[in-house]
Amino acid sequence: MTKNVGKVDRIIRIIAGIVIIIIGVITGSWLGAIGLIPIITGAIGWCPLYCPLGIKTCSNDECETK
Repeated sequence: MTKNVGKVDRIIRIIAGIVIIIIGVITGSWLGAIGLIPIITGAIGWCPLYCPLGIKTCSNDECETK
């Protein structure tokens, strides 16, 4: 699987995921579980929505398959 999420994008996703989870916990809503999606995509560096759209936010060095 080729990475398509760059370093800055990954950091933003992880922070956004944590914020969504915290808001879900504070409000007592299960919608906070949605915060897991950006955390997972940020952690693995691959976003399934970017593939069909042809988006890559990483440099060529970052996008190498590892």
